[in-house]
Amino acid sequence: MPQRLKLIVAYDGTSFSGWQSQASGNTIQDHLERAFKDVTGQQVRVHGAGRTDAGVHALAQCAHVDLPDRGLPTARWLSALNALLPPEIRVLQCRTTGPKFHARFSATGKVYKYRVWNAPILPPFERNRAWHVTAPLDKARIDATAQRFVGTHNFAGFAANRGTPVESSIRTIRTLGVRRAGALLTFEFDGDGFLYKMVRLIVGSLVRCGTGKESLVEIVTRLRSGEAHRARFVAPAEGLFLLRVRY
Repeated sequence: MPQRLKLIVAYDGTSFSGWQSQASGNTIQDHLERAFKDVTGQQVRVHGAGRTDAGVHALAQCAHVDLPDRGLPTARWLSALNALLPPEIRVLQCRTTGPKFHARFSATGKVYKYRVWNAPILPPFERNRAWHVTAPLDKARIDATAQRFVGTHNFAGFAANRGTPVESSIRTIRTLGVRRAGALLTFEFDGDGFLYKMVRLIVGSLVRCGTGKESLVEIVTRLRSGEAHRARFVAPAEGLFLLRVRY
């Protein structure tokens, strides 16, 4: 019987072309599949809970893979894979799971964090870890606007076209917290699922609202309309982190 492994993977997405396999071969999925092939001698498919874009990071992406035979014990897979992967990618956990588990289809939700550094100077260690916004931000305005996104809505107005149709653009955001610690502003989203670039488009609007470039009325109108508008701003990829996948 084949062995299904469940993996928890962390990665610094700065140097990679996102999660999903591409012809360039420089994606998280590509590197994981090459590592498995080096160990097993066979090509296997690694299934992720979702596709993160180029430059996006993950603290706990979930994935699964079916191996043709039992081969190594699960404890050995951690050291074997991490010895073959680039240092920016690490498998944190590995265990066997049942055939009914699927990293993508079994997921009930995801938690994302977006980081904004709001000060004139970006510290070098925040480079590729946060969106640098130098203009002053009105956090009270951001807080009030952020709560309008909580609940079940048609988020088509806050999604980009990936090139393939989605069955529904209805999603539920359970919580959207905004915290400030000095110059660092952190947005944390907990939802049942997210459309392509949905978090980055919402953060882009919230930051524009905080600088006075977009009004609460404009944002709520777009949210209620369920339609995309031309005047949208996508927050840069480097501030986005996938924190966890819920099952």
